Amino acid sequence: MSTAANERVIPPAPQTSDSRTFRRAFADLVDGLYNWELWLHLGWTDIKQRYKRSVLGPLWITVATGVTAIAMGILYGTLFGFTIKEFLPYVILGLIFWNFIQNTVLDGSVVFSTNEGLIKQLPAPISVHVYRIVWRQLIIFAHNIVIFLVVVAVFRPPITWSALLFFPAMALFVLNAIWVTIVFGILSTRFRDISQLTTTIVQLAFFMTPIIWKLGPQMGNRVGSRARLVELNPLFHYIEITRGPLLGEHVELYHWGVVIACTVVGCAAALVVMRNYRSRVAYWV
Repeated sequence: MSTAANERVIPPAPQTSDSRTFRRAFADLVDGLYNWELWLHLGWTDIKQRYKRSVLGPLWITVATGVTAIAMGILYGTLFGFTIKEFLPYVILGLIFWNFIQNTVLDGSVVFSTNEGLIKQLPAPISVHVYRIVWRQLIIFAHNIVIFLVVVAVFRPPITWSALLFFPAMALFVLNAIWVTIVFGILSTRFRDISQLTTTIVQLAFFMTPIIWKLGPQMGNRVGSRARLVELNPLFHYIEITRGPLLGEHVELYHWGVVIACTVVGCAAALVVMRNYRSRVAYWV
């Protein structure tokens, strides 16, 4: 027997799959944007299906938010000693932006598990479903912001040129909605308990965020320096950069810094999650 026959043959190393790369993750996000007609249609269909056969249709979004905001504004304004003219626009804007945050987190955490049929049958990037959620929340937000326009006409809050900061603030809201939907959506598909946990955390965060209560002389005299603990809540800074400009209030620069830092960290986390688990979503749903 020849020596060559006894030599151990080393098989060639298998080629590394490129399915788990940042390039593929980023390509999925870009391809999803190019399918804008699909997620625009799906998002609008979601709204129409929710209010199918109702008389007011999607206007129920505006009615429900308006009634809740007015009731809370009058009740808590009276309890805390704020005037209705001052407190009602504050509460209405807080609830409008909070609903955007809350619905993004809760709907985003089940975005893939509730669209099992589409994911398995529709050959499209998974980011299409992410953009669908964000678009749907923007439609709801557009319905709700009408309430504030009515309040502006009635109470005439001191709106200044700083109100234009609302637009970059909303751009940050959209970016955060995208990464939140990706991270919570994919992880909740693998670990179904996460969606239940997020529901509890969001409910708790509502009471820890100054939406139906306000930091001011009235509250500051009661809680003293402990009011500064609110700033440890990142959602407080998100609400401040959107509500403050529309109320003509000065927004400190550090609020923007916190939101931008959270956005950068969140987007990086979304890319990592997309890189590692994007291809497994179809098997987990």
